[in-house]
Amino acid sequence: MEMERVAQGKVVSLAYTLTVDGQEVARTESNEPMEYLHGAQNILPGLEAALDGKAVGERFSVTLPPDQAYGDYDNEDMEEIDREDIPGADQLEIGMVVEVEDEDGFSYIAHVRSITSETVVLDFNPPLAGKTLTYDVQVVEVREATEEELAHGHVHGGIWEEEEDWEEDDEDWEEDEYYEDEDEADSRNGR
Repeated sequence: MEMERVAQGKVVSLAYTLTVDGQEVARTESNEPMEYLHGAQNILPGLEAALDGKAVGERFSVTLPPDQAYGDYDNEDMEEIDREDIPGADQLEIGMVVEVEDEDGFSYIAHVRSITSETVVLDFNPPLAGKTLTYDVQVVEVREATEEELAHGHVHGGIWEEEEDWEEDDEDWEEDEYYEDEDEADSRNGR
């Protein structure tokens, strides 16, 4: 019997270790794999391309330069804000992840880059922007996506269900809502 292979419209379960500059920054295990819908741009383009056609049980490594991952680091993608304009500014710490809202009501995730007595500098670059990423990957499972998953463009269950619940409760989020770590912020951004 031929093994299931990663292909457009399939739900893929992965176990992986992500390293940057030789340091492990993320890991999922085969007993709690990450799931995504192949071809729906749910994961980094370079990783998705490397997975295409891989069989269940297959293991491989792929190194992604910034242009196939989170892009180059943009020194201009920062904003200096007066402390008095940030509710709860006294609770901020360098490196903390915050959610801010612009005049049009769009929310953005940023990292606190620096804090002075007068201002706070927010960095809107993704945490891994400008980094070369190395993934050691195992394809744990491949299954047919449901019609609903295909229509919605993502796997149902897990992080995607949490994301939908968060979006539904969006009116409960305040402008100065912040997260204690990058993993929580990444889960809010669907990464």
